[in-house]
Amino acid sequence: MLIEDFLPTYDVTENHQIDIKASPPQVYAAVRNLDLRNSTLIRWLFSLRGLPALLSSRKKSQPGLGLTFDGLLQSGFVVLGETPPQEIALGLIGKFWTAAGCIQRLDAAGFMNFTTPGFAKAAWNFSLAPLPDGATKLSTETRVLCLDEASRRRFRFYWLFIRPFSGLIRREALRAVKQKAEKIKFTSSWQKN
Repeated sequence: MLIEDFLPTYDVTENHQIDIKASPPQVYAAVRNLDLRNSTLIRWLFSLRGLPALLSSRKKSQPGLGLTFDGLLQSGFVVLGETPPQEIALGLIGKFWTAAGCIQRLDAAGFMNFTTPGFAKAAWNFSLAPLPDGATKLSTETRVLCLDEASRRRFRFYWLFIRPFSGLIRREALRAVKQKAEKIKFTSSWQKN
């Protein structure tokens, strides 16, 4: 798996999955067109995450977290690799436990080679597996590796509070992909008749 290539060791991980009544290419297209703007829960959680930066005296002109796939890329995520329609892996480097986040804008090679203490590297993938009935199992895994002991302590304390919300975001993303992929399938089959 690509996530294994880019972040084989990690301090924390979280996994979620969902079955989708659509083919892997349809599900992959829905992942690449991820759109969470209609989710009140996600908008609220992302706003809450950005609140410390807004209240901080060190306001940065960095964009907030993206609510679409393209928005994620604009907010600092990078496509580490993809093998359509089996997997896509995203990466992000920063000080996630701070108000500003200190997101590092790098490409996939920069992600691999980044070793600066005080930061953490996060990898997030979407992995697709065909099911016997023509459906697809969509899984997502998030891994975080802290690059020194001090950042590991800070991140783990932060993770105690943020993990449940991170899981909600991942599960909501899976539901959004499911809804879009199954709608694509329904529309495609309806138009053929």
